[in-house]
Parts: sequence; C-alpha cells; structure tokens
Amino acid sequence: MGQYFNPGNESFKRALNSQIYVDKSGIIGFTNSILNTEQSFVAVSRARRFGKSMATDLLAAYYSKGCDSKELFKGLKAETLPDFEKELNKSNVICVDIQGFRSFAHNEGRPGEGLSYMQTEVIRELKAVYPDSVFDDDNSLPTVLNRINEKTGESFIIIIDEWDCVFREEKNNKKAQDDYISFLRAMFKSAQSKKFIKLAYLTGILPIKKYGTQSALNNFKEYSMVAPKKLAEYIGFSEEEV
Repeated sequence: MGQYFNPGNESFKRALNSQIYVDKSGIIGFTNSILNTEQSFVAVSRARRFGKSMATDLLAAYYSKGCDSKELFKGLKAETLPDFEKELNKSNVICVDIQGFRSFAHNEGRPGEGLSYMQTEVIRELKAVYPDSVFDDDNSLPTVLNRINEKTGESFIIIIDEWDCVFREEKNNKKAQDDYISFLRAMFKSAQSKKFIKLAYLTGILPIKKYGTQSALNNFKEYSMVAPKKLAEYIGFSEEEV
C-alpha cells in the first residue's frame, strides 16, 4: 500500500465516521460500467464544497488493491450493485491531488514544480512494486506506466483531484501550463494510454476546454453542475438529502 499508488481507505473511512455523511456510493455502478471502454475518460467539474474530494476518496477505497474495503461499504448503496464484488479492490489505482503537490513544491522552495514533484513521488512508489520496469532515471509517469503495461500487461485507474489547479493558480506561468498540457496529452491522449488506462476520473472547478491553440483533453466526457447527465444524483445534493 502506497500513499499515491494503491492507497489505503483511511480518507473514505474518515468521511464515513463523520457526523454527517451522504451516501453517493452508487456512482460506482456508473464507473464500473465504463471500465476499459471508450467512455472511460471522465471529468467532473463542481464548485467548491460539493464533494469532489470525497468522491475521489470513495473511488480509491473501492478500486485500490492496497486495501480491503468490503466492511466499509456494508449498508451503502454500492453494496447492492450486481458487480460490486467483481471490481472491489481489484485494480491498480493512482490517486493524486494536484493542488497538494503544488503546495508541497512551493513549501520546499520549488514554486512551479508541482508536476515534477508529483511524477517523482508516484514513480518512486511504482519502482518499489515494479523494480524491473522502472529505472532510476525515469521522470515521466506516462512513460513508466506504458513500460509497466508492456512488460506485465497491467492497467491502471487514474484519479486526479483538482486537475485544473495549474490553470487557476499559475495564470501567468506559461511554461508551467505548457508542461502540464504536455503531461495531460501524454497521459490521456496518446495511443499508448488506451492500453494502460482502465479508467481516468478527473475532478476540478473549471470545465475542460481548449487551452492555447489545441484541445488538451477533448477525449473526456464532461459532467458539470449544469449538465450532470448520468451523474445527476451524485453531483451536489437533492432536496431529500438536504
């Protein structure tokens, strides 16, 4: 169990133990239905305080091989799903918070290096599990995931919280934005990524749109507050829930 690769379920457990918890675990039925399909690239945009991070914690707790979450889901809506146990804690999960890495880098005197910091930390954890596929000088996460897939056939669920923080917080840093767009394209739009990604789930405040002259993530299906589509009951709160 790592902090970012195949994380534990402590964050979701903390949410369940809170005084107020609204069960949104039914979203697992939706994500299970799109695993390993052309629709497996999902972007959810919500305003602050609408449960973005809780949703990522829930999905990580459900899919991650790094924990056993069966007891946590007892009594929740997800437990009644027909394929609940089929996917429960069966996947390799990478779960990261881009805002957090940006803050870590800034606190260490490395402003603008949050992306590099994130890739270094995730690659370090991957090397511990796949020592024959990860090299000491690796610094590109998409390259490493592709190599692991080629050697082992294993695929990954990628969960990114605050995916848009670079565009929100680094408005005047063109290099940081260009580097981030290059990372996103290599991670999610390359021919290789279709082989090593089982599901990509991104959350943020801003909708996915065109940055610069080209679309960064036009292969993602957008689920926003105003157009939640199939995720309507999992985005925000219903009158009954309130």
